[in-house]
Amino acid sequence: MTPLGEPNQEVTQSGIFDREIVNLASALRADVARALADSDAPARADATGASVRVRAQAFAQRALDARAAARVSAGATPLDRATEDRVQRLALDMLFGLGVLQVFIDDPRVENIDVTGCDQAFVTYASGTKQMVGAVASSDDELIAMVRSAGVRFGLSERRFDAAQPELDLRLPDGSRLSAVMAVTKRPVVDIRRHRLADHDLGDLVELGTLDEDLAGFLSAAVRAKRNILISGAMNAGKTTLLRALAAEIPTEERIVTIEQALELGLDQQRERHPDCVAMEARLANTEGEGAIGMAQLVRRSLRMNASRVIVGEVLGDEVIPMLNAMSQGRAGSMGTIHADSSAGVFRRIASYAVQAPERLPLEATNLLIAGAVHYVVHVDSTRTDSGVARRVASVREVVDAEGPLVISNEIWRPGPQGDAVPGAPLSDRSAKVLAQRGYATGARRGGVWG
Repeated sequence: MTPLGEPNQEVTQSGIFDREIVNLASALRADVARALADSDAPARADATGASVRVRAQAFAQRALDARAAARVSAGATPLDRATEDRVQRLALDMLFGLGVLQVFIDDPRVENIDVTGCDQAFVTYASGTKQMVGAVASSDDELIAMVRSAGVRFGLSERRFDAAQPELDLRLPDGSRLSAVMAVTKRPVVDIRRHRLADHDLGDLVELGTLDEDLAGFLSAAVRAKRNILISGAMNAGKTTLLRALAAEIPTEERIVTIEQALELGLDQQRERHPDCVAMEARLANTEGEGAIGMAQLVRRSLRMNASRVIVGEVLGDEVIPMLNAMSQGRAGSMGTIHADSSAGVFRRIASYAVQAPERLPLEATNLLIAGAVHYVVHVDSTRTDSGVARRVASVREVVDAEGPLVISNEIWRPGPQGDAVPGAPLSDRSAKVLAQRGYATGARRGGVWG
């Protein structure tokens, strides 16, 4: 077995695209699709996808057995068992997943998959090792067709991928996030980010070294006290992972509404933790340019859905104003993520979004909105180490007030010598009192100025 996070040596030597296997799998896929259609079983990965796949596997085996018998009758040698297994798996992956790429999506060691054209694909493992795996389709058109098929089958509504709509963002059935572009690049580009830690809590992150027990206790108390939290960080720093862990602290009786450009969080699928959760996804315009529903509109709609909390998966633009309004108008305990290079940089990022929004809020008004809506900003950072990529909470900032062009805040956890968060400024009396009611004692902090 290949060690965790290490590349697959068999793939390194031979690649993953075998034209003969692909041709056999394509023919088998067609047979299975017809059998499913005749049996009225939808060949798509939805709520019944698992049971449909079981039926599809049975149809595939029958077809393979029939073909083996036909080859023997014709005096030809049937496929060996290993080849049959490869053909069957690929055929099912073509029906329910992403074809040749599905083997990497299913690999728990894989973190990112990057494809530039049909014949150049790279896989990055959790250890930080990057591996070129060769071709994933016979042509760029075939790669585009594979992505287009995924856009039809996955997500809450069909998503186009063509010259008129050359961008696609999509949540795959396992929770991975797919981003694809065409027409604006010389060749189609597909990037898949796998979420290896899709079902975890703060305790799991403590074990992974993302934060220590004291900070985990603080964040747990903050969530249970319904403090509004923004998580900041660079791309691939671990923002979504931390957001899921914070959401795990929300009591099960609360109603959650999640809002995303493309479904990714998957809290609605964690029925034991979040039995009352509604996931909303932005919708693109149709071919006539009608029917688009943006993030800002969905945030406003969530205010009429009796939500205990609203969670915005990623703040990317003008939805920031309705989100802040939601946080300050009774949706306490709401959360979201935002791209920023530091916890202090979050305020500048929000201001830049707000001034571009239809409301055109000036800086002073934006800062007042931030001060009235956000309680804490949690910044996560990633660094490369000898053993891989380390993702850590590096800073926590408490929002205190706003004064003219400034948001007044205290960095209550700051980056330490090793990059992880260490205690910094003391909590305000107000925050200390609120969190104490949820069981967090400020005197428990290790090595900091509190005591």
